[in-house]
Amino acid sequence: MIIVHHLENSRSQRVLWLLEELGLQYEVKRYNRDSKTMLAPPELRAVHPLGKSPVISDGDRVIAESGAIIEYLVRKYDSAHQFHPVAGTDNELDFSYWLHYAEGSLMPLLVMKLIFNHIQRAPMPFFVKPIARGISGKTLQSFIQPNLDTHLGFVESRMKGRQWFVGDRFSAADVQMTFPLEAAAARDNLAAKYPSLHAFLQRVHERPAYRRALERGGPYALMS
Repeated sequence: MIIVHHLENSRSQRVLWLLEELGLQYEVKRYNRDSKTMLAPPELRAVHPLGKSPVISDGDRVIAESGAIIEYLVRKYDSAHQFHPVAGTDNELDFSYWLHYAEGSLMPLLVMKLIFNHIQRAPMPFFVKPIARGISGKTLQSFIQPNLDTHLGFVESRMKGRQWFVGDRFSAADVQMTFPLEAAAARDNLAAKYPSLHAFLQRVHERPAYRRALERGGPYALMS
């Protein structure tokens, strides 16, 4: 039995979604974030030394990292290649690219934006506020937001006139790319600035497997 060590409001939601798409049986073991730090609880370190989510257990195997989990699941359980391309094709190269791009290029910028926005609002001694907020504001304005705009513009141009990231059908690459795009939508007006990405999210949110995964995973704040 596959066990998903599921942290609330995290990347593990897309693992539940892929499992629903694959029609596999699985168990959800839930973990709540610390209410003050919003970090994962220490109990997750008993599953994997880094104490992060997503992590799955499949028999004796423990697999961490979203991309590695997705690759493992489709290679082992998607023999019909419904959700990943056949090896050696151009679509396989695209699939690999988006699987790694989501966390390797796009998500770090979104995490940086979250952190620096938090600095802008965080309580601190009055004599530190102008310096900290000045540095964070300049970093956001001169580095993070311009780079994020470049990346989202790139992804928007890729999706213009398309429904899915790889070929002409839904794949696990779409599962991987949805999380950073949901994070972007939570922090920006995707509908006005990036209509193709907004339409993509609307499509995936209508998928029955996506909705079933929400039922299994519980509240998911990135959708708000």
